[in-house]
Amino acid sequence: MPRPLWSGAISFGLVTIPTKIISATEDRSIHFRRVHLEDMGRVRTRKVCELDEKELTQGEIGKGYEVSEDQVVQVTDRELEEMPLPTAKAIEIVAFVDADDIDPVRIGESYYLGADGQVAAKPYTLLRKALERSAKVAIAKWAWHGRERLGLLQVREGAIVLHAMHWPDEVRSPESLAPKPVELDESEIEQAVQLAESMTTDDIAQFRDRYRDALEELIEGKSEGKERPEPAEGGGAGESGKVMDLMAALNASVAAAREGRGESGEDASVHEIRPRKKSPAKKPAAKKTTAKKTTPSKSAKKRSAS
Repeated sequence: MPRPLWSGAISFGLVTIPTKIISATEDRSIHFRRVHLEDMGRVRTRKVCELDEKELTQGEIGKGYEVSEDQVVQVTDRELEEMPLPTAKAIEIVAFVDADDIDPVRIGESYYLGADGQVAAKPYTLLRKALERSAKVAIAKWAWHGRERLGLLQVREGAIVLHAMHWPDEVRSPESLAPKPVELDESEIEQAVQLAESMTTDDIAQFRDRYRDALEELIEGKSEGKERPEPAEGGGAGESGKVMDLMAALNASVAAAREGRGESGEDASVHEIRPRKKSPAKKPAAKKTTAKKTTPSKSAKKRSAS
């Protein structure tokens, strides 16, 4: 279990729940060092004052707010600690709302809230049961890194999760990003919906970071002195600037999605789309047509013979 990032209490009306914050996620990305290419020596970032070009220690560095180009106001750590933050050591629940009313864009990092000691067991369970039975989420205020934040509390697998949230004025409006109005055929919309249905899954745990896998393989190979394999041909994005036949792209996407799920046309048990490969050759059909045309002539001969 990782070490707690914060400890305090959840304030739930008159109920106090001693708790601690544990990160709900971990960074699995591969990180690189900056190195001198000639000898692989590590290159570090030096903290240098712009005015006297002196390299500084951490103790010589403080916080300053730039009021203007010529004026910087210093703010000390003690002044920040003495700021009137009622939520300095508390996660104060201020409201309960329906989960569907929360804009996903406002949700940030996630943390687990662990019960801090046996005294927290009963009120912690009480809050968890209240959230589960009401099918709501709790909105809370809490202090984090010298500022008050907004949070969202919900239950995940028997534990209470705290999601950091952006304040309303921190979310930019996407209005200017929307494209100009365009005309769409109803058939195109229906085909796009059909594509979404074909790609629907209830197992998102199947997805993994293939880039990280390839990067790990590359690093392992280079560390063992192996040569880098040649990149596979194709598989990249389509040609940029090429005009897209939207309906053709949708049809091909739906067909590919169905084939990937083991579906193919009318018979879901057939996994190979053979009719498409044979469609250019229609000679057998032509022979059958010819045979049908000759049948009347044979019967005519029989009638004439009688």
